[in-house]
Amino acid sequence: MARITSKFGGSSVADARQFLKIKDILGRDARRRVIVVSAPGKRHTGEAKLTDLLYQCHHAARKNIPFDEAFSLIRDRFLEIEKDLSLNAGIVAEMEAFHAQILDGATKDFIASRGEYFSGKLMAAFLGATFVEPAECVFFDRAGRLDPRSYDALGARLADETKTYVIPGFYGADADGHVKTFSRGGSDISGAVAARAAKAELYENWTDVSGLLMADPRIVENPRPLDLVSYREIRELSYMGASVFHDEAIAPVREAGIPINIRNTNKPDDAGTLIVSKLPEVTLYDIAGIAGKKNFTLFTAEKTMMNKEVGFARRFLGLFETHGVSIEHCPTSIDSMSVLISSEEIGDKTEAVREDVLRILQPDKVEVESDLALIAVVGEGMARQVGMAAKVFKALAEAKVNVRIIDQGASELNIIVGVSNAQYEAAIKALYAEMTTK
Repeated sequence: MARITSKFGGSSVADARQFLKIKDILGRDARRRVIVVSAPGKRHTGEAKLTDLLYQCHHAARKNIPFDEAFSLIRDRFLEIEKDLSLNAGIVAEMEAFHAQILDGATKDFIASRGEYFSGKLMAAFLGATFVEPAECVFFDRAGRLDPRSYDALGARLADETKTYVIPGFYGADADGHVKTFSRGGSDISGAVAARAAKAELYENWTDVSGLLMADPRIVENPRPLDLVSYREIRELSYMGASVFHDEAIAPVREAGIPINIRNTNKPDDAGTLIVSKLPEVTLYDIAGIAGKKNFTLFTAEKTMMNKEVGFARRFLGLFETHGVSIEHCPTSIDSMSVLISSEEIGDKTEAVREDVLRILQPDKVEVESDLALIAVVGEGMARQVGMAAKVFKALAEAKVNVRIIDQGASELNIIVGVSNAQYEAAIKALYAEMTTK
């Protein structure tokens, strides 16, 4: 039987009522047999995140400081869910053992992983499902990357297609067998790994929103939802700052051709957003979305006849590598070359890099400009539409937004513009209005 892997985020497992919603969702489709869960999320804005509390416990234990308050909040959350669901999942005994492990010097990753571990234990007990321990079948290599052996190892644990399995997200085991976590938000990666391991026909990512939106709702009022989007489009939007999906969670399912469906646990009748490998020839909108990020720094080196100086670009880019600074974009012209870097990435190295550029490249001029924002208009349909770039610059001109950077790749998947931080919101609004007006 073809199966669906369903990953439920923190808001979806926040309390007993959410657990009941999950049971109803699973009952609607018998193919939902592989369940991945996050740690319980915040129930209200004033509540601390469980994972943050777990990190507090580790930090305090290392310094021999009491961590009873944080630990009590963690324990009470899980005990409350167990009690409200009338379960006997053995959480009291598990918590006592966990407390002792913290005192005995448990690693930071092990302690952080327990939010998902206890969530998985409760969910397995609630559903009468088989609990799968990720530390036994999800592996990292020596470089900290996901080991491809994980797919076969986890797949073997999920082999019985008649059973329902529950897997905690966020962690696995390193090359020495110790618990290791993914980066924050890594439960999405765990879900994608499980979907590929189970050879699922669909990977559902259940959260508290009914799919993706074409723009940030904090900037654009009531942006349109996206029904269908490609892996390539979602990768670009994620990279450009849209809070849509964990970047690394796309790779395992994309490589296997498994579509992703982002759904709302609180509104399960909503279709959500479907992320697919290839879009049909005709899509609803010319663009998939608009996204951006603030706080970039632009280095520009000008030198007459730069284009004739062999190795100039290599040496210029090499200076940033020498200082351990990664590069975002690199616009060029005949006699100038610019490098765009995250301001956070370059930090206090700006002046040192500038001095090296002057000393080693001996340019006619070096300019450094900060407080820049990047905005990307993304859509596979743009390549087939005449005048898309004209619409972008018309919208910005009419909004009196000064464009500092223009960048478009040969694939025509996106058009990226750089504006000042101060004009970022105005630019997003203008672009959205222009691009969604027929």
